[in-house]
Amino acid sequence: MQNLADSDSEDELPSGWEQKSTEDGNVYFVNPLTKKIQWTHPRTGRKKVIPKELPFGWSKAMDDEGKTVYIQKETGNRSYVDPRLAFAREEKKHIYDFRQRFDSSTTAYQVLHGVDLSGKYALITGCNVGIGYETAKSMARHGCNILCANRNMEATQQAIQQIVKETNCSEDNLKAIHLDLGSLKSVKKCALAVKTVFSDHLDYLILNAGVFGTPYVETEDKLEQTFQVNHLSHMYLALLLEQLLKKGSKVIFVSSESHRYANLQNVFSSQSISMNRDNYSAMMAYNISKLYNVVTAKVLSKEWKEKNIRVNSLHPGNMVFSNLSKSWWLFRLAFLFVRPFTKSLQQAAATTVYVATAPELDGVTGLYFNNCFYCEESALAQDDDIMEEVFAMSLRLIADRVGTDGIQKYYDKFVTNARHG
Repeated sequence: MQNLADSDSEDELPSGWEQKSTEDGNVYFVNPLTKKIQWTHPRTGRKKVIPKELPFGWSKAMDDEGKTVYIQKETGNRSYVDPRLAFAREEKKHIYDFRQRFDSSTTAYQVLHGVDLSGKYALITGCNVGIGYETAKSMARHGCNILCANRNMEATQQAIQQIVKETNCSEDNLKAIHLDLGSLKSVKKCALAVKTVFSDHLDYLILNAGVFGTPYVETEDKLEQTFQVNHLSHMYLALLLEQLLKKGSKVIFVSSESHRYANLQNVFSSQSISMNRDNYSAMMAYNISKLYNVVTAKVLSKEWKEKNIRVNSLHPGNMVFSNLSKSWWLFRLAFLFVRPFTKSLQQAAATTVYVATAPELDGVTGLYFNNCFYCEESALAQDDDIMEEVFAMSLRLIADRVGTDGIQKYYDKFVTNARHG
C-alpha cells in the first residue's frame, strides 16, 4: 500500500504573505513588506495550482477601467480576487499524495462547492430515495447529466421532478432507466440501453443500490437476494459497461463498515459464495455482500489500472436513516432511535461525491474510503486468494445463468485458465 499524506493541513500563510494567481492556473506568493515573490508556499515549500476553469457559478468580465472582475452568477457579487484561489491545491509528488479536506460532518454540497460537472455523465443505481437520491441531486445541481437506474420507474420520475424543483437544474440532465438488480437479464438489458443513451462515455458509475436485513429470498436467478442485489448484479453491470468507461472514469462501489464483520466460514463452496437457506442470517448476508463490494472494487482496480479507469469503494455512514432499514419494523425502530446521532442523508452522500469528483483523487484507485478519506479495509478484503475466489465464482454464477457475453475475457482469465491451472 502506498503511504498517504498526513491528514492535517499546514496551508495557512505566514503573516505578511499573500497568494496570487496567473491566468494559466499557477499560484505564486508575494510578501509586500519584503518585496519577495516565489512560486512555492512559504510554509510547506510546495507549489500550488488552481483549476484552469472558473469555479461553478462564476464568470469573468472587464470593469469600466479595464480591470478583470469576477462575478458570482447566483448572488451577483463581484470580486477582483480570482475565485480559483479558493480551490488552490498542492502539486502532488505522487498519486497517493493527498490530505484530508473533509470529515464526517461534511455534506455533499460542501464537497462540491465550486465544482463544475457540466458535460459529465453519471449512472447511479438506487437513486430514487435515500443516499442515492442525495448523490444524484447534489451532482445534478452542479451540472452533471444523471442516468437514474432503478427498479421503480414511477418513483424515479417523481424523484427526478423533485430534484429539478429543489435544484433548478434542467430536466434534460436527468433520465430514468429500468434496472432490477434481482434479475441478471434485467442487468444485461439495462446495460444495452445505457449504451444507447451514453453512446460515447460514462464519467461516473456509482453502484449505490442495496438491500438490508431481508429474510431468505431467492431471486428469479435462484440466488439469495442480498448477495445478488448488493454484489453480483452490480459487478455484472460494471463489467458490461466497461466499453463506456474511458481514461479518467470513476467506478464507485458503495460498501459499508459492516464488511469488517463478515464471516466466510461455511460460506465458500464449489457451488456458491453466498449463504444458503439452512445457515442464513440477514445481518451476516449483508456483511458478506459488503465485503464482496470491497473485494470486487480491488480486483477491478487492478484489471483496469492500465486503462486509467479508477475503481474505489466506500462507507457512507453508520445506520443512516433511509429506506435501507424498511425490511423489518425492528430495524426501522433501531435506525429511528439512533437517528439524532447519525449522519443526515446529505452527509451520508458526501463520501460518494468526494470519491467521484475530488481532484486530488485523480489517478487514485483500489482504495476504501470513510468520512471522505482513505481507510484501511478489513484483513479479509486484502486477501488475494479471497479476491480471486469471489471474482471467479461470481463469473461462474453469471455465466451459468445468462452466458458469457460481455464478460468472456474475464471468464477465460479467472475461470477457464484457473481450471486448467
